[in-house]
Amino acid sequence: VQLQASGGGLVQAGGSLRLSCRASGRFFDINDMAWYRQAPGKQREMVAVISVADRTQYADSVKGRFTISMDSTKITMYLQMNSLKLEDTGVYYCNAAWRPEPWGQGTLVTVSS
Repeated sequence: VQLQASGGGLVQAGGSLRLSCRASGRFFDINDMAWYRQAPGKQREMVAVISVADRTQYADSVKGRFTISMDSTKITMYLQMNSLKLEDTGVYYCNAAWRPEPWGQGTLVTVSS
């Protein structure tokens, strides 16, 4: 499977960004999906999950600020990020939630003060 995350960029603290993820085939139809991030010098962490049944879970650090969603055709997954903080800086990846496939390139989010 090929996973492509996009939408990252430079944003001031308090701002918003929306990330998108597309996968080859019908990957989203059969997998719970997640957004992950890797901050500089830190391990990759899962920040949001959406199940095949559209149930969502969030890491405590992003709860109330980030929203994970899937379009109705299950072709594109999104991560709406609001009230961004400096500590949200990192490379964001999309992948299966519990058994990740080989990682795609990710998209860089930089939050500045």
